[in-house]
Amino acid sequence: MFGIHDLALFVISGLLLNIMPGPDSLLIMARSATQGWRAGVAAALGIGAGTMVHVLAAALGLSAILATSATAFTVVKYIGAAYILYMAIGLLRSRRSSATTAAQLAVTPLPYRKIFAQGVLTNVLNPKVALFFLAFVPQFIDAASPTKTLAFIVLGCIFNVNGMLWCCGLALFTAFASARIKINQTASLWLNRVTGGLFAWLGIKLALAEQN
Repeated sequence: MFGIHDLALFVISGLLLNIMPGPDSLLIMARSATQGWRAGVAAALGIGAGTMVHVLAAALGLSAILATSATAFTVVKYIGAAYILYMAIGLLRSRRSSATTAAQLAVTPLPYRKIFAQGVLTNVLNPKVALFFLAFVPQFIDAASPTKTLAFIVLGCIFNVNGMLWCCGLALFTAFASARIKINQTASLWLNRVTGGLFAWLGIKLALAEQN
């Protein structure tokens, strides 16, 4: 259908790629561990929305600009790296919220809409994701198909749905695990800081990434 072939292989490959750790997984785990599964799911939904932006852009040929223009790639790369480093600084500077008793102390939570926006931006501003879709998805579309764009969108949606299932599962698992081991406010604070350090590393890594 639509010139798509080896669909089972595509699904399996996509699942394996989604499981690989990266900025998306770190964001989901950090939010789930510190604010519960709803915050993790909000991050996952944002990541899914960002992925759809890449899918549609690649299907319409916009992502090809990133593959052929060194300037466009560099601009998006640095914007993405700057945003990831901005989030890293925020996490590294985590403080306890003001309260009158020790029992009321907690790491200041973020609104779900802001967590969703973080998920969108960490994904959209990563040019490597755009290049990934351009390189990976066409391998499963017949070169002679008259509906290549539609096939690309269908495969992108399948990849995104599988990714969302994994991300939501990761959010639930992390929230459940953190509740079972009863992460206190101090541990939650340091978890944010460790995650911030990892985001700083990923931001620098993105900034140094080559177009390929």
